[in-house]
Amino acid sequence: MNVHSTVSPAAIPFAIPTSRWDDAEAAGKSPAEFLLYRSNLLGSDLTVTNFGGGNTSAKVIETDPLTGEPVEVLWVKGSGGDIGSMKLDGFATLYLDKLLSLEKHYGGPEDDDKMVGYLPHCTFALNPRAASIDTPLHALLPFAHVDHVHPDAIIALAASSGGEAATRAIWGGRIGWLPWKRPGYTLGVQLRDYVAANPGLEGVMLAGHGIICWGDTAKDCYEHTVRLIADAAEYLNGELAGRPAFGGQIVAPDPDRAAIVADLMPRLRGLMTGARRKLGHWSDDAEALEFVGSADLERLAAIGTSCPDHFLRTKIAPLTLDPARLQDEAYLAEQLDAYRAMYAAYYERCRRADSPAMRDPNPVVVLVPGLGRITFATDKTTARLAGEFYGNAINVMRGAEAIGGYIGLEEQEAFDIEYWLLEEAKLQRMPAPKPLVGRIALVTGGAGGIGAATAARLLADGACVMLADRDAAAVEEVRGGFARQFGKDVVRASVCDVTDEAQVQAAFDGCAREFGGLDILVANAGIASSAPIEETTIALWRKNYDVLADGYFLTVRAAWPLLKRMKDQGGTSVVFIGSKNAVAAATNASAYASAKAAANHLARCLALEGAPDGIRVNTVNPDAVIKGSRIWDGDWRKERAGAYGIDSGAELEAHYRNRSLLKRDVLPEDIAEAVYFLASDGSAKSTGNMINVDAGNAQAFTR
Repeated sequence: MNVHSTVSPAAIPFAIPTSRWDDAEAAGKSPAEFLLYRSNLLGSDLTVTNFGGGNTSAKVIETDPLTGEPVEVLWVKGSGGDIGSMKLDGFATLYLDKLLSLEKHYGGPEDDDKMVGYLPHCTFALNPRAASIDTPLHALLPFAHVDHVHPDAIIALAASSGGEAATRAIWGGRIGWLPWKRPGYTLGVQLRDYVAANPGLEGVMLAGHGIICWGDTAKDCYEHTVRLIADAAEYLNGELAGRPAFGGQIVAPDPDRAAIVADLMPRLRGLMTGARRKLGHWSDDAEALEFVGSADLERLAAIGTSCPDHFLRTKIAPLTLDPARLQDEAYLAEQLDAYRAMYAAYYERCRRADSPAMRDPNPVVVLVPGLGRITFATDKTTARLAGEFYGNAINVMRGAEAIGGYIGLEEQEAFDIEYWLLEEAKLQRMPAPKPLVGRIALVTGGAGGIGAATAARLLADGACVMLADRDAAAVEEVRGGFARQFGKDVVRASVCDVTDEAQVQAAFDGCAREFGGLDILVANAGIASSAPIEETTIALWRKNYDVLADGYFLTVRAAWPLLKRMKDQGGTSVVFIGSKNAVAAATNASAYASAKAAANHLARCLALEGAPDGIRVNTVNPDAVIKGSRIWDGDWRKERAGAYGIDSGAELEAHYRNRSLLKRDVLPEDIAEAVYFLASDGSAKSTGNMINVDAGNAQAFTR
């Protein structure tokens, strides 16, 4: 690592948001549509709010479906939504008069959770969207349009010992200040009473939370929110100017960090034992590198995050690692053990009589000087978002330290948020994860018919997939299609010729960096050729063996260290795509068939070698997978038709179909189903096996 004692570059400033309101685009919208437009504008601007953060509301006159009379309805962002991407069905709708009448059931802060139980009784028009915990903040304020957001610049004020003074300096008396109070009905009452006692306020800073403000119209409210954030950002940028952030840089970014991370992430992932496997996300953006390389890293990291939105994603504190000891496996294990012990002690200190059972004690955020931040979660999107939220926390710390001292959540308060029974109920309502969530697959030949069908099958059941293929344009096209279908987080692509050792290694390094390791390898990349033996050149012979034997060898050799890491988490799976011709002689195909036979026997050898490390190795033998196949679109089709003396079009397909015992075509999706079985826990006790997917061919019977 490159260690320096001098201070490095100036702090990265806060971005200044500007209004994106377009009168032409907003024209003609209904009141509810105005709210949605305003919400989407706010949520799509990361200088305004982070993913899933913030909430917006409007009080709208609707027609009561029972009485036919006009009634005032609170439209407010529902629980768990994201204002940047939500639609109208993301809002909860509640009778405002019923909401206001709930106060007779409120006896004090001890009733906060009880009050949440009354919210469904206020639902308007049988709307199934659950109201969020912040609903009282919007309902009890007497304003038509209310925004509550927590951008970095605002939270930097809200989480600083100098925040209240800075609020006065920026806005005079126009923006008030309330000390920290956990979200709920009590905070809503305190906010209402504070605003009533201080007429003329334009908003209130909520310590640790963010800012809440209002307007007479949707546009006024939106532009007011943006202006307040800009005011805070401009002030903080002035305070930060000319001074190093976080005490200055003492560890510079490592120029080899990509390679180091590719090695480190699978080792950490393998050591994070628990009920479910982890997926990783690495970021070496400027903010992360500045923070992890700073003099104040250990002090600030230990404080943890402040905003509840950040904390729920990132845990009580991150794990920091010594960059000089990353190759020491015992050190990594000790650090993770120490973190889990710290978390368990925190749980025991803070638990209440009705607290849910302790959750996964592994760290979510791992910080390494010179490398950046790595985040782990049970799915890729959650891991990415955790990293982004910690990035927000870094920005908050930078601003908070510029005007005072950064303040995190007090430990018991943090615990009460993390193990809030209402939060637990939300978690329990979530659907069960798909069977392969937490698994990482690499599929060679991923742009071809069998490869793409296999990737789709694995993605459909929750796996993350790295597509590896020598055809750059084709693999990118397939990746793009899967990203639209399954989400961009779960699929990546690598240009990889399996005969090129460096490209193979690069594909697996990329898989480790992007997802954290490997659980499933599908060795599928292939070619096919047909020629009588006397016409089989040494070049043709070697080409078959280069791809079908050497390619499988290089692929599995590069995968092996990653696969071994997961021994203690239930093991891993390798699936070779073989061929009927690997077990049954074929006319005019000695190079192809013998190379496939070599690969099949390699799989059996690897099944023996991999068993002690929990690596299962099995083979799927297809036959005549013509539709959707790039191999069959080339010379192989004509060559095989010539070997049988038939037409290479429909006659060839009929030939293969009719020679099968079941008289059926074999499709890429059929092979994918067999691969899925061998990759999944459904075959957890199977290794060294071959499954024929050939519609029945007696020659290929394995016994």
